[in-house]
Amino acid sequence: MKNSIKRKLAAGVAFLAIASTVFAQKSQIVMPQRGLCAHRGGFESTPENTVPGFKEAIKYGAQMIEFDIQFTKDSALVIMHDGTVDRTTNGSGAVANMTLSEIRKLDAGSKKSSKFAGAKVPTLDETLAMMPKNVWLNCHLKGGKKLGAAVALVIQKTNRMHQAFLTCEEDAAQGARAACPAILICNADNRYRANVPQYVAATIKNKAEFIQLLVLKPGEDRKEQIDLLKKNHIRINYFYAEKPEMMAGLFNSGVDFILTNNLPLFTGEAKKLGIVPVKPVY
Repeated sequence: MKNSIKRKLAAGVAFLAIASTVFAQKSQIVMPQRGLCAHRGGFESTPENTVPGFKEAIKYGAQMIEFDIQFTKDSALVIMHDGTVDRTTNGSGAVANMTLSEIRKLDAGSKKSSKFAGAKVPTLDETLAMMPKNVWLNCHLKGGKKLGAAVALVIQKTNRMHQAFLTCEEDAAQGARAACPAILICNADNRYRANVPQYVAATIKNKAEFIQLLVLKPGEDRKEQIDLLKKNHIRINYFYAEKPEMMAGLFNSGVDFILTNNLPLFTGEAKKLGIVPVKPVY
């Protein structure tokens, strides 16, 4: 009996030691407070929403990487912006009408450059598996409640809850939170997104953790709205900056992360502003 108790105590001590180590490792992950978001992986120099594009974004030290997620015909989760595969691959047809097997046979790289020939349309699992643990993952959903729930569960299963957030409309957010209440949300509901005061109010009401403001209109003053967002601890993404010289003004106004299609072009100027490229942690 005494030996049995000793064994149980030893097992308990070992478990606590392992748990303590895991906690210590997780506590060392520091998420960026501000910086650049590689839009679709930063597709100016690489094919959008592909593994080569994501690798490029990681190489340049992006603080955030954005990609688009939707269902295939057989309910697989793939990374694709458009409703069809026509623009970015050598195939044709709606994503929703194609199986994962059919989509994986396509070339998603050669339209950008022959050096990317053979690049595949990645799955969500494949994309998450290659990402560092210390970069924000801006998961833009192309669907509603069912998609929100499915993606939230994958993020939970793959231990990406601390860094991945769903950029989506309200119905998708509801589906995601029903499946996984702690999932991070970026409100991007297009019903009112162009009306900044309404957009900000809805984001605060829905307790989203992020907002993705659209391009500033000439003469528009968003100070009051940005102050409200800061007061409610909501991180501000900005879609998007065309020129590096726009960054200083945006960061000074309170924007936290700036989306760009051309990460290599923006990185040098960002360093001058104190935005240090992320050294990936896996």
